[in-house]
Amino acid sequence: MKKLIMLAILITGFAQINYAQVCKVVNRIHLEGDGRWDYITVDSESNTAYESHGDIVQVVDLSTGKVLGTIKELSGVHGATFAKEFNKGFISNGRTSTVTVFDLTTFKTLETIKVTGQNPDAILYDPASKLVFTFNGRTSDATVIDAKTNEVKATIKLDGKPEFPQTDLKGIIYVNIEDKSEIQVIDTKTLKVINKWSIAPGEEPSGLALDNENHILFSVCSNKMMIISDAKAGKVITNLPIGGGCDGVAFDPTLKMAFSANGDGTITVVKEISKDKFVVVETAKTQTSARTIAVNTKTHHLYLPAAEFNPKPEPTTENPKPRATLKSGSFVILDVEAK
Repeated sequence: MKKLIMLAILITGFAQINYAQVCKVVNRIHLEGDGRWDYITVDSESNTAYESHGDIVQVVDLSTGKVLGTIKELSGVHGATFAKEFNKGFISNGRTSTVTVFDLTTFKTLETIKVTGQNPDAILYDPASKLVFTFNGRTSDATVIDAKTNEVKATIKLDGKPEFPQTDLKGIIYVNIEDKSEIQVIDTKTLKVINKWSIAPGEEPSGLALDNENHILFSVCSNKMMIISDAKAGKVITNLPIGGGCDGVAFDPTLKMAFSANGDGTITVVKEISKDKFVVVETAKTQTSARTIAVNTKTHHLYLPAAEFNPKPEPTTENPKPRATLKSGSFVILDVEAK
């Protein structure tokens, strides 16, 4: 019994030691515009962020907080990815089912590509295959685009509605399937689904992060749960509690920590102790609505877009499910230091 008590004290002490020093909001970068937002993508090498914001993407210098450029004339933008060897970025437009290709130096639009599915949401560049993948929510498939030529190469049928993907950088892509509560695996050589597994008891997974060294996947789910999977074995290792309203998760390979962005105004910090042991070490305060996240793996700063909202209008016959509007001028990117 004494050994068990001591073990409990040690575990509790570890959590308390890390609680006060893991995450801290150190800055708020104010951006113009009152549109809604989705993914944020960070380029760790240049310390810049690509923020999807209404019908634009704002490119932000994270050192100064200044906007370096704005990519306009988008439509229901969800996310951005980039292929540096071709000096190109790619943006998913949900409403028009298109991808906008832009120049990474000038931020000028180069081309608009019509995808094969409907409502492209998450978007990912896989450097091993030099292909861009859009994950199309309405048609449960992925469109494959050649990053060099901008040519649509294929459509991959998926078993359910895709959410966020990750690449192992060697030709394998993992993607959360929201309505089936599972992970599916795509081979970028054959462009086929080669494996899948259930992540129950997690429900409606959205954000996905990957520890590429230890082949660990972190799926954040709508039922306040993080599901941790062995990517090689294709099975769930464990699950941990997180905050509510999560949409994104990021992993810092140096700190060996996964960060769940919860719309309830918190970050759940999960420490990877070993390949089969994980603990929640902190629930850090952020801001209500900060539900998507990206990490700069060089500076160990996290970035979360957020805004304040006006009171939700009363339902009417014409609008039975009204949405609250953003408070004008309140949109920010939270800069969170992690250590």
